[in-house]
Amino acid sequence: MSSSYRPRSSLTRILINKMTSEQEAREKSEAAWYEVNLANIKDDRILSKFIQLDADKETQEFIDQSVDKSDWILTQIYHNFAKAVLSMLYTQTDINGMLGRGSMFVFSREQYLKLTNNHSESLIDLGAGDGAPTTSMAASFGSVFATETSAPMRKILQSKNIKVVDVGSWTESGPFDAISCLNLLDRADNPLTILASIKSSLKQQGLLIVALVLPFKPYVESNPPTHKPSEPLHIKGGTTEQQLESAVGVIEAAGFQLVSWSRVPYLCEGDLNKSIYQLNDFVIIFKHK
Repeated sequence: MSSSYRPRSSLTRILINKMTSEQEAREKSEAAWYEVNLANIKDDRILSKFIQLDADKETQEFIDQSVDKSDWILTQIYHNFAKAVLSMLYTQTDINGMLGRGSMFVFSREQYLKLTNNHSESLIDLGAGDGAPTTSMAASFGSVFATETSAPMRKILQSKNIKVVDVGSWTESGPFDAISCLNLLDRADNPLTILASIKSSLKQQGLLIVALVLPFKPYVESNPPTHKPSEPLHIKGGTTEQQLESAVGVIEAAGFQLVSWSRVPYLCEGDLNKSIYQLNDFVIIFKHK
């Protein structure tokens, strides 16, 4: 009887912890996820480009959807088992694509328009994942392209009528009116090379849309055992706001000019342990000089 009781007790603890995290998510989504200590921004030019965002209807809908999915107990148990088996052969990104789980949310359609107010001909989203964030931008463009190293994710992108181009030759499809790299620069081995390629493939006055998790902790999934990039970005600072200023400086030095920025939560669908996962994300819009 004792051996049959332990798994039930463990599952109960997991569900209680998950309910607690769900309540925290709902409370934080209303304010803390979007807060910036503007007093820590010393550069008046950067300070003047800040746009305050909040949890709008589309954001709340994603949170509600994630909470609902995390309550599908049998599905979540199956996902845990499948991840344990598949992780011996595949990356976490591939596994998420195979299982159709772990979708990300960076900004809503309305939030994108507040930051850019942009409508143009062509967009390419670099490292697009399953294309969920891409769709928030897609309606502003006549043609939408994407790159993605994960084969399962590429299939999902194609199912959304997003044209997937090769990671090694995407520049040949340009030049583009807008290029996005959402939470890519801290996950890529060669972020400086990527910025140089973006500059050469972006039309004059075209937009670069960056999302960057701060505090800055680069992690390259394909570079074990250190998982460090071969091209460091040298983003520095004791606070997230100082790191933001540093990041703006690094990207502007690559040939871009700041347009606007804001803080948003980088949200990911949850599982048995948590209803939703969140990181502190900064969306920074630049234009080609």
